[in-house]
Amino acid sequence: MDFKRLEDAELKGKTAVVRVDFNVPRDEDGNITDDMRIRMALPTINHLREKGAKIVLLSHFGRPKGEVDEALSLKFVVPALAEALNHPVNFAKDMNPNVVQIMEDGDVTLLENTRFHAGETTNDEALTKDFAEFGDLFVMDAFSAAHRAHASSVGVAAHLPAYAGLAMARELDHIASALDHPIKPVMAIVGGAKVSTKIDLLENLVTRLDTLVIGGGMANTFLFAQGHDVGASLCEKDLKDKALAILAAAKKDNCEIVLPVDVVVASEFKAHAESRVCGLDDVKSGEMILDAGPDTVSAILDVMEASKTLIWNGPLGAFEMSPFDTSTVECAKFAAKLCKKDVIIAVAGGGDTVAALALADVIDDFTFVSTAGGAFLEWMEGKPLPGVDILTA
Repeated sequence: MDFKRLEDAELKGKTAVVRVDFNVPRDEDGNITDDMRIRMALPTINHLREKGAKIVLLSHFGRPKGEVDEALSLKFVVPALAEALNHPVNFAKDMNPNVVQIMEDGDVTLLENTRFHAGETTNDEALTKDFAEFGDLFVMDAFSAAHRAHASSVGVAAHLPAYAGLAMARELDHIASALDHPIKPVMAIVGGAKVSTKIDLLENLVTRLDTLVIGGGMANTFLFAQGHDVGASLCEKDLKDKALAILAAAKKDNCEIVLPVDVVVASEFKAHAESRVCGLDDVKSGEMILDAGPDTVSAILDVMEASKTLIWNGPLGAFEMSPFDTSTVECAKFAAKLCKKDVIIAVAGGGDTVAALALADVIDDFTFVSTAGGAFLEWMEGKPLPGVDILTA
């Protein structure tokens, strides 16, 4: 994929306005519980510092809805970022570009929460100009915000030359290699609770894949559409026709659909509930399908072993609860094993997917794991991403 990269920009003596994502999770006491997004921004910030640029950082945090909310101030990020950089970080509460005048090359300033401004989410023209006043170039380094045409992630690029930061470029390179120009055969695992949230995704993928594995609660809808009794399972019965249409489209485009051939059922939706493995036509009226069975796992592993590229979005079962995490964990560990042997490229993304891979302790073994839930999903759906389009214009 061709886009403007930070390495091609003239940086010495310039001020870079950098869109990062510091929307990090915190506990009840305000402590950061996962600093991954801060760590992801470090390569770009350090690159800019090494090249002699000043750095002004933009990020949102929470949903203050265009009003100042001190509980959602970004000031709490400053100590963590400074420690990670091993360099002081300034904090600017006010939108005063004069702050740049007192900065030296290599200095870092974090601006207050972009969503304190009413015009942020509406891409207000005046606000985009205000952000642009802080710098000479714009660096988009938050793929997780690329699916929203906000002032700080898209609008500012109308006034400054825009480049992809190092984290953004890495994300784009890996996702493009998996979906736009994959090494075939290419397969995807798509799971999750509901078909309704992933119709666009499924319709796009069946035109681009060799094999599509459908799991999780959404598989129940497809099984129901095929005439199987799914008992008390989560199932969107009103989407029967849509499920059949997706299956028909897959057949037309020569995309093999892999659905469960056996399932793990239980009468209670809770951890360690009494469960059993059964065939598709042996689910009792009071039972819920909560995971794929061992024969299904074996079928998925066979497809995985025959593939060269894997895209993963969504768990195969109720992975948050044992023993219904088995199929997800087994498939994740097998994919990681293939990755370490360099026989498959495995790219995964989405909040539940990241959590499931973390449970399996394989995040570092996958080729690439995206933390950008919405943007990753919309990319897979084939939708344009405003925060990417500004880099290719």
